Amino acid sequence: MTRVPATAPPGTFVLDAVDGTARAATLELAHGTVQTPVFMPVGTKATVKALDPLELEALGAQIILGNTYHLHLRPGEELIEELGGLHRFMGWSRPLLTDSGGFQVFSLLDTARIDDDGVTFRSVYDGTAERFTPEIAMGIQRALGSDIAMCLDECPPGGAPRDDVARAVARTTAWADRCSRTEPAPGQLRFGIVQGGVHLDLRRESADAIAGMGFDGHAL
Repeated sequence: MTRVPATAPPGTFVLDAVDGTARAATLELAHGTVQTPVFMPVGTKATVKALDPLELEALGAQIILGNTYHLHLRPGEELIEELGGLHRFMGWSRPLLTDSGGFQVFSLLDTARIDDDGVTFRSVYDGTAERFTPEIAMGIQRALGSDIAMCLDECPPGGAPRDDVARAVARTTAWADRCSRTEPAPGQLRFGIVQGGVHLDLRRESADAIAGMGFDGHAL
């Protein structure tokens, strides 16, 4: 796989400018440099709808997102890995971030069963049962070869009772610990995710726990 040479190792984050509470920075990734803040187009199924990679580059897209859940179901991470990874599969040479499938835990709650080990839900394509654990989610992202892999988390609905949100924080923390113990793809960064809903104390609790696990970055 051809990699864009970086001026610094993946994960290098340089603060370039500050204006009040706003900041601009440079993030080095295995497939190139990202200037933050950045807009990240969503390419759920390895394509940004209505735009090809050359058009995305012409528009200045620096990084795009792929969906772990959907790519696992179709065409499958084994095929994508066999074809050289997600970058080659979709014809995109710049950085990629893959989510973990955690949002599908939220969006498919009607057919999902969450437990402390992971989550089981129905395929949106054929209704078959699918199982995601932290280890499975990170293994899929390793096979895809994204620049940034997100930890599996539990995202409760916005109006969920506080007790449910607290349980989601505890589960997300336990899952993050398991994610941190998996092996990433070469040059791949891993980001933890903070939960806690609208409850400031739970968000602080979650942030403190996730920040102590040594991830390369954190999603708030």
